[in-house]
Amino acid sequence: MFGKISRLKLISIEVILFICAILFFVPFYFVIVNSFKGLDEVLTNTAALPQYITFENFIIVWGQLDFLRVIMNTIIITLFSNIGVIIISSMAAYWLVRKPSKFTSIIFILFVSSMVIPFQSIMIPIVQVMREIGLMNTHLGLIVTYIGLACSFSTFLFHGFIRSIPEEIEEAAMIDGCSRLAVFWRIIFPMLTPIISTVLILNTFWFWNDFQVQLVLLHSSELHTIQLAINSLFGEHVMRWELALPALMMGTLPAVIVFLFLQRYIIAGVSSGAVKG
Repeated sequence: MFGKISRLKLISIEVILFICAILFFVPFYFVIVNSFKGLDEVLTNTAALPQYITFENFIIVWGQLDFLRVIMNTIIITLFSNIGVIIISSMAAYWLVRKPSKFTSIIFILFVSSMVIPFQSIMIPIVQVMREIGLMNTHLGLIVTYIGLACSFSTFLFHGFIRSIPEEIEEAAMIDGCSRLAVFWRIIFPMLTPIISTVLILNTFWFWNDFQVQLVLLHSSELHTIQLAINSLFGEHVMRWELALPALMMGTLPAVIVFLFLQRYIIAGVSSGAVKG
């Protein structure tokens, strides 16, 4: 009796998850299908498969948006932002874990508390600071901003993961003459691969797909990322769906590829960083 009830619950959960998966993939279906249509067909037969598959939209988008340039801008910002976040957050978390005190506890609480602060509430101060130090409308200014915004959550994940690493490993290395810094880079950092992959993929999706921070800090078209470039296809009176949808598809593809390569680390990293911590 209980076995049948458990089986029915399992089937019900699977059906619900299957329906949720379908609903989740519906927007992707519309983007992919309509990327290969002309404007007339996009407006009249939105949900239907394309009658004639055309790649002309992709060619136009590539040239009109200077796609190679905006993709390179996005890659540079995402790459260096991730490098900065991983280095700073991992070292900060290691110090907070291995140097327990009231001071480090307060610092960790501040890290965790800053996770709930919305960007809108600090947007104006960030713009003023970037303007004062000469980093407004530069890739470096955007990278520094992303590092500052992402360090709190990343440090939280690293903190939980490092707590699960036995301290005896470090003590043995320090007896052999390793400094604390050498222990971190030679022993601890290589052991952080699962959580590094988790932090990397979560932040990559954020940096790659973000629009608001980039819109506030980048004004020159030469510095635009893929998201800002796609936004140029949407005007007050004209919405070029036949070009915007292929651009969205092309812009999303690199982030999806990164996810496919690193997806096996996500669950392990999040569970180690959040549960064990």
